[in-house]
Amino acid sequence: MATTLNLSDSVSSRSSNKSLRVAENERRKNEAEDPFVLALKYFSEVEAGTPVQGNDELERNLELVEQVAFSKGLSPEAISIMLEFAMSLRMGSGPCVRVLKCLIPASVVPQEAVVRALVWLGVGKIPISTQVLFIKWVLTVFDMIDAKDQLRAIYGFIFNFVTEENLCPFICHLLYLLTRKENVRVYRVRKLLQLQSKLGRQPFLLHLLSLYRVFCPELVTLSIQSQMRSGFKNHISPWKSALIAVQKRNGSQVASSISVAFTKKDKTTAKKRKYCHLELPALTSGVNKEAQMEQSSSRKLVPLVQLESFAQLLENMHRIELPAQMGSLLGSSLALQYLDCVQDESALLRLNFWLGYAFHEEFLFCGDGGAIQNSEEALQFLNKLLSAQHFLQEGFSSSEAFLYKFLNFWDGSLLRPQILGLLSNIPVIPSSQIRRLLFEPLMQLFFTSSVFFKCGLMECLNSMLLKWLTWHSVYALEDDLDISLNSHTSINMTLSGFKDSVLELVHFVGRLASVGLQLEGCHSLLLSFILDFYETVCDTFLKYGLPLVVLPPPGVFYPALFATDPVSVDRLAYIMHRYKVNLTSAKSQEKLSKQAFHISRQTFCEFNHYVVVMVNCLWNSRMFHPGIDVQLSENLLLKSNVPQYWASFDLIHHPAFMGYAVDFHQKCWPERKDMNLNSIKHSKQWSWYLEYLFTQGYDGLKHFVQSNINRQMTAGDGQGDTQPR
Repeated sequence: MATTLNLSDSVSSRSSNKSLRVAENERRKNEAEDPFVLALKYFSEVEAGTPVQGNDELERNLELVEQVAFSKGLSPEAISIMLEFAMSLRMGSGPCVRVLKCLIPASVVPQEAVVRALVWLGVGKIPISTQVLFIKWVLTVFDMIDAKDQLRAIYGFIFNFVTEENLCPFICHLLYLLTRKENVRVYRVRKLLQLQSKLGRQPFLLHLLSLYRVFCPELVTLSIQSQMRSGFKNHISPWKSALIAVQKRNGSQVASSISVAFTKKDKTTAKKRKYCHLELPALTSGVNKEAQMEQSSSRKLVPLVQLESFAQLLENMHRIELPAQMGSLLGSSLALQYLDCVQDESALLRLNFWLGYAFHEEFLFCGDGGAIQNSEEALQFLNKLLSAQHFLQEGFSSSEAFLYKFLNFWDGSLLRPQILGLLSNIPVIPSSQIRRLLFEPLMQLFFTSSVFFKCGLMECLNSMLLKWLTWHSVYALEDDLDISLNSHTSINMTLSGFKDSVLELVHFVGRLASVGLQLEGCHSLLLSFILDFYETVCDTFLKYGLPLVVLPPPGVFYPALFATDPVSVDRLAYIMHRYKVNLTSAKSQEKLSKQAFHISRQTFCEFNHYVVVMVNCLWNSRMFHPGIDVQLSENLLLKSNVPQYWASFDLIHHPAFMGYAVDFHQKCWPERKDMNLNSIKHSKQWSWYLEYLFTQGYDGLKHFVQSNINRQMTAGDGQGDTQPR
């Protein structure tokens, strides 16, 4: 029985092996007959010196490769064969350019092929224009190269090409993408500085030097602006449109060079492309599996994509291999936690360049605004960015630079919540620049937009002020001389400079609010957002430690005091109460310490004037009394036929509280048919009425009365003529 089973197994095994051999032979036969395979075989075996003129076989095979490249893309093996053929110049420089322009990868680009091609640059036979074209191709497909370890190993070889003036911009860009801390050396810094003295302060040199300074600040003492206007230029590339088309046709994600710097592109081509870079790339490793195995045995780097929990992130915090496309960090909570914990300046620089490129290409130079407005990709992109900024509790410098340009032609309705959200994350702007960068474009938008935009902008500016004050309270040094405005940048500002910026912002909002309330007829919703802002302003000293007290302008104070809704009057009372608490605390510290800030006499006079006006209107029934800002002639008041016009805005007759007064009167004297609201002013009923108002939830009014009005009255005196405390 066992013998029979063994024989059957042996027969089936031989049958299976025969089937595999037949299938393999059939596949090889098909490949041998495939014209594309034959074309690749031709380019791999063609001998050097083969003539080009009149070579029909070369033309036929090259056209076939071009057809496959632009329709399906080339496989890694095909990329290797064609790149070796082109860079070795077996048939001269003519076919080389044509081959380079059709190198459209279908999936990945073999690192070994790129390294071999770079080595061919050192031979010296390739024309300089062809060398530039090749480096452009490497930059275009950089994120598709399956590994970077061998490229980084020849960093010094690549660096030698910076001395070639035509190649220098592209070599600097490639070096920027490959640089690690171990690559920064004194002689390389010296060479870049020599080139700068020869070529001038070129952006490509400054950006590479800025990265060197991040890794080794002691080696680069050159003064470099924290935010340069432009980065590595996105020169016209013959591969990008074809690469995008091929990868979309193949159903894969576009992986072209979206990790390049904040760039400048030709307008005619930019208008044709919309949102090719707004979809966040997947979080993938920057090396292939084989390279990961090699690195794990040598440097033991851990790709970020392999981490699944925060505990694993903590264990491998200093052995993280960043992904090839930095935009993928925005879609990963672990990646954002890494950025927040480690504060890797090189990673932030790369991420900012990626964001800058996406902003510049898809928003600033997109001709059809309606396409952006209706684009789900743009909405998701900005929401992801806002979520990342909320997690990090600060904005990115690239989004800040984008907003300064975008505000100049924004219509106020396009992606409004997202744009205002980005705007609220802008760090403190120096007072000398804030008007030009921020106030002028916002002022035009504010006065030409609807009330709903005005409300949104007020909410945005309030959020911006809150974040500025929070940064101050968190990052202020003990000596209160300098404050770091952003934990990821080197921007520093003196305390006086910070106060000037905050003061400019508060005054700007005061001007907008005053005119906006006039334009919108004191709209209650707009007034609510304005009072939100001044609830933040009134507590700048006690809550945020900023020695600054700024009162609201009359254009905000009086509309709130005479508002028809009780909530606005109550909030104004609370704001004035908090102003008094802050001023009292600052005054007491001024007496105790010589280092305390000095409050101007004008501020105290302005506050006291507001308090007197509120007490005279709400309590003493002295509206339109001489000395108040609201002045009307006696004859005009008499012609109005308003009885007791001087009491029109006390707590009984005020339009905001008259409903409560009527309800209270009915509860106190339910049997009365004739209503006399003045009867509430008697001592006992007045006290009851105040308590009735306070029980309705008007705590702001309660605090204002308790802190500013002396309520000690004798029975029968009525409301009395009470003076502010």
